[in-house]
Amino acid sequence: MAVFRTNERKIEVVLFDLGNTLLYFDASWPELIEQSSHELARSLEELGYTLESARFAEKFLQRLQDYYLERETEFIEHTTAFLLKSLLAEYGYRNIPEKHVRSVLARMYAITQVHWRLEEDAHPTLESLKRAGYRLGLISNAADESDVQTLVDRNNLRRYFDVLLVSAAVGVRKPHPRIFQMALDHWRVRPEQAVMVGDTLGADILGAKLAGMISVWITRRAQSPGNRDHEDTIQPDEVIPSLAELPPLLARLQEA
Repeated sequence: MAVFRTNERKIEVVLFDLGNTLLYFDASWPELIEQSSHELARSLEELGYTLESARFAEKFLQRLQDYYLERETEFIEHTTAFLLKSLLAEYGYRNIPEKHVRSVLARMYAITQVHWRLEEDAHPTLESLKRAGYRLGLISNAADESDVQTLVDRNNLRRYFDVLLVSAAVGVRKPHPRIFQMALDHWRVRPEQAVMVGDTLGADILGAKLAGMISVWITRRAQSPGNRDHEDTIQPDEVIPSLAELPPLLARLQEA
């Protein structure tokens, strides 16, 4: 039986999404994904793999796009590395060295990493919450853990978080309640003592509700087709336009 912490405060833990919550993308995602697939194919050829580079890039891009659709309904993360190894196996390359996998994926993700920008109120908000005594965590849906870790370090975010969970590493995606429970278990807190902050109704907000947490929808970059599809069916507990609104919101929730 779990032993939970006791505290006079109603909220102890604040969990954050990464993309479009703490960071934003400043380019065309479809164009950059296509470019990065070609970079991956070229890097494989440079390592000595005999491929039709352009054709391999097209096949890999199609695998990515098909998987992106599948994982939104299955909530299981098979990782970009898994997709790459599966396609290479069809070309006769099985049991390829892990260092080759990491090398080509690093070059692939380097194309998109330079276009992720830090929200200007991210550091001030996180600093404020840390000073106030909140325990902070990050939960990111992503097909490659190294990509997320690189973005976290490039933007000097690691120092704020006691827990950093990436779906590629744990095997399930938000809104699956298991990934939220893993964070809560770290601090041994009850779901009602935690808040999830994110931009995606079908992942962050629904996931928080399924886990029994307080959900906070940040709307600054939430104008996506997926969100529009859920606006009538998934209702957040709280709505804020930017991260700067979060500390005063939490203060009000503590006093309520």
